Amino acid sequence: MLEIYQNETYAENNPGWHEEDAPWKAKQIAQIIRKNAITFDRLCEVGCGTGDILLNLEQSFSFSEGYGYEVSPHAYRRAKSKETNRTRFYLESVFDSAATPFDVMLVIDVIEHVEDYIGFAQKLRPLAKYKIFHIPLDLSVQSLLRQHPIMNLRKNVGHLHYFFKESALSTLNSCGYKIIDHAYTAGRLELPNQARSSQFMRIPRRALFALNQDLTVRILGGYSLLVLAE
Repeated sequence: MLEIYQNETYAENNPGWHEEDAPWKAKQIAQIIRKNAITFDRLCEVGCGTGDILLNLEQSFSFSEGYGYEVSPHAYRRAKSKETNRTRFYLESVFDSAATPFDVMLVIDVIEHVEDYIGFAQKLRPLAKYKIFHIPLDLSVQSLLRQHPIMNLRKNVGHLHYFFKESALSTLNSCGYKIIDHAYTAGRLELPNQARSSQFMRIPRRALFALNQDLTVRILGGYSLLVLAE
């Protein structure tokens, strides 16, 4: 699947590279950092796309060095044009970087795209003190019954692996991570330009989530998991 990012396939399917979602994602990241009083000076993002998450975080925190790593030439060119004095972008794997270790590493909507996601997560662990993962929880009762939401994710955005909360946390634990904090994020409810079916489900998801978060996510889906780990 790496080829779809290195050629133009992913860019053709997703011409905006989800730039419109970056402010919302940066807000979720900032909240979990502040909640846990994490201090940092060197921040990096693995699979940074066009760089907008890092650039939004630059407005919220006074870190001195930001590093974005991307394997897609198309996304990298767009990110490179936005570089600042504090944030730089690199067309390379973070595993080839000479800048490690970092204080905080962002892995936002990445591991579901990686063929060997367990080996990938294990190799990331020593590269930063703190890691923040954002993992879509694609597996729910309604997604399994309908089938096509999962198949569309595979075809259009390259998801190879599908998680629910417990399997995501168990994966990180088995890779040697210590979970500090985690929280649901409600992209299907809060992000713009959602499919008609997601718009229709906003009211029941929001109402039931207020009563029982875990059960709502397990049955109706529409949420991701934000994880802060060491």
